[in-house]
Amino acid sequence: MKLRYNIADKPPFGQVLVFAIQQLLAILAATIAVPAIVGNGMSASAALFGAGVGTLVYQLFTKFKSPVFLGSSFAFIGSMVAAFAGAVSAQAGYLGLILGAALAGLVYVVIAIVVKLAGVKWINKLMPPVVIGPTVALIGLSLAGAAIKDVFSYGPQDANGAFVMSTNLWISFICAIVTLFIVMIASTYGKKMVSLIPFIIGILAGYAVALIFTLIGVATGNDALKVIDFAPFQALVADGVSLKTFLAVPEFSFMEAIKGVKDFDLSYLATVAVAYIPVAFVVFAEHIADHKNLSSIIDNDLLEDPGLHRTLLGDGVGSIAGAFFGGCPNTTYGESVGCVAITRNASVVTITATAVMAILISFISPFVAFLDSIPGCVMGGVCITLYGFIAVSGLKMFQKVDLNQNKNLFVAAVILITGIGGTSMAIGKVTLTSIACALILGILTNLVLSKKKDEDGE
Repeated sequence: MKLRYNIADKPPFGQVLVFAIQQLLAILAATIAVPAIVGNGMSASAALFGAGVGTLVYQLFTKFKSPVFLGSSFAFIGSMVAAFAGAVSAQAGYLGLILGAALAGLVYVVIAIVVKLAGVKWINKLMPPVVIGPTVALIGLSLAGAAIKDVFSYGPQDANGAFVMSTNLWISFICAIVTLFIVMIASTYGKKMVSLIPFIIGILAGYAVALIFTLIGVATGNDALKVIDFAPFQALVADGVSLKTFLAVPEFSFMEAIKGVKDFDLSYLATVAVAYIPVAFVVFAEHIADHKNLSSIIDNDLLEDPGLHRTLLGDGVGSIAGAFFGGCPNTTYGESVGCVAITRNASVVTITATAVMAILISFISPFVAFLDSIPGCVMGGVCITLYGFIAVSGLKMFQKVDLNQNKNLFVAAVILITGIGGTSMAIGKVTLTSIACALILGILTNLVLSKKKDEDGE
């Protein structure tokens, strides 16, 4: 795939701002979803700030050679919940979030040192294309359900979770389909700038359709047509319009953590360590898969240049920085990788600008409210393309693998079926995700069968 902008390219300043907004829209929903899921008063704007800081840290460690944004990690949600559950107070829970991220980051630092001393050839042997390709495809496929759930987010469900046909469901579907097709048309048929910002155009089109339905619903009193929830804006002006309405300092995690120092003890540290450290090893496997995928898109092996040790350090230290401000450990985002793939814009300047923009926007309340008001069905239309590109990128990675060989077929089959089937395992307080389980089983299968000679050579 030929890139429009390569890693070191610097688009004009005006275009960079627009590209940065697009990247921000792509990663926003997932980034602010993590604090919403964990609860305990965690701030979405603080998580956005932490993601921006974490991304800048990552770029510094990777020498501005890896075009990917870091956002709140879903893998650590269970760890974050455990940190709050085991704390004496909510403030101590925030301290646990920061300490847990620090411990997980140290795991990355240790692995980075090992990689620096031993090189990456062992990783390429352990995870050849026949292993890493299906794993990357699985990352995209595992998100398919989330995308479709967003598409029908405005529709009701029955007791079994099945969507029920209704006016709400059709409106949700229409908004998602408009967004999806506008994104595809802008990317495929758009000239110059239009083809570089398909997500902005698609989201604005979907939002406009949703707004029309909502205004009709308000005028007619039909609640079924009210797709957009204006609650974020109403909360913004609840206490009147003032400077605070437009500018507000996020509720940073470290501010609460300081208050919890008095409730800290070593037994709680052990609880946090057990919750966070094992997950870091699981996320390490996904880190490699993400960077292998991004490497195939930009046609540059990031494990060699700037080096896996640098990407690990950037991810680990970036997670610590992100949790210090927003409470959420960070990780490289598939949505960001998908955005690079679809727009063919791999400029690191764009990613850096996105990080700075995330930091600044976290202080601007009206913009945060607008982003929070974007309907799930609109983002669902976008996510179909983002997650789909991740899946297809994985398939492309092992297209040169000889699938006429049974040993290769077994490796791919084990990864795809166990992953799509949802094979996850709980070991104490640690949960191995379906992707981690599938990757581990794939590696073991490949090691067992790799001694078999090629059938054509026998």
